[in-house]
Amino acid sequence: MSAYEISVTSVIGINVILAVSLNMISGFCGQISLGHGAFYGAGAYAAALAMISAGSVPLALLSAAIVGSVLGIVVGFTSLRVRTDFLAVTTIGVNFLFTGFVRKQHWLGGEMGISGIPGSGLGANGNMLMILLFAAATVALSLYVNHSWMGFAFRAVGEDEDAAATLGINSAAYKLAAFAIGTALAGLAGGLYAFFTQFITPDAFDFILSVMLMAMVVIGGIGSTWGVVTAAIGVTLLPEAIRFVSNYRLLVFGGLLVLVIRLAPGGIAGLIRSVAGSAREP
Repeated sequence: MSAYEISVTSVIGINVILAVSLNMISGFCGQISLGHGAFYGAGAYAAALAMISAGSVPLALLSAAIVGSVLGIVVGFTSLRVRTDFLAVTTIGVNFLFTGFVRKQHWLGGEMGISGIPGSGLGANGNMLMILLFAAATVALSLYVNHSWMGFAFRAVGEDEDAAATLGINSAAYKLAAFAIGTALAGLAGGLYAFFTQFITPDAFDFILSVMLMAMVVIGGIGSTWGVVTAAIGVTLLPEAIRFVSNYRLLVFGGLLVLVIRLAPGGIAGLIRSVAGSAREP
């Protein structure tokens, strides 16, 4: 593989982790989050600092996942009091707060970010394989959770919290669990991104990224792991295939969201189910 192909494949793997992790929060549990870039960025900065100070890849990735999860739990507590649109606005604020905070911290590199992050020692191919391995593990975890009791509880909370409570489901605990798992995976993706680029800046984790991730979830089909994986690959490749849209990412992703919601509310997964159902009809 060429250096370009390795780079694109690595980005696809990272985006798959991010999209699937967001789907666990918004798709499985119904908690709309438009600030996923903040947890991704927190993990990237945590991994960078851990790698610079300790030089251990496992420690750096563990730190990324823990920091992302802790921040997610803190934000998750807000989901206990606000719902739907109000939660979405809250998470948008978290994203802007994170990037604004990082820009003003000299120990985090400020506007210039952190450069010279030590590499993993695996080389470009090794990094790509590591990213793909974690992406596959994330997909496997998502599929397992979706078919477990936890997945049932997530869906019950997302559909109707009051009805879930009548079944003995602790809505607050499962909301926090969804945020903890989803943001830990986002933090892990941030750690992998830090090794991939060896250079991070606040702009890499802005609100546009969060919109792009939500676009992947909606286009793939909210709650569908394989649909989201397909959308993550497609949305990542779109700017590469049509270079001129790179400067209009927010417009493109916003337009895709509107089109999908209007024409195919179920996303890719919904279209496949519709086509399969039509094919089975006599």
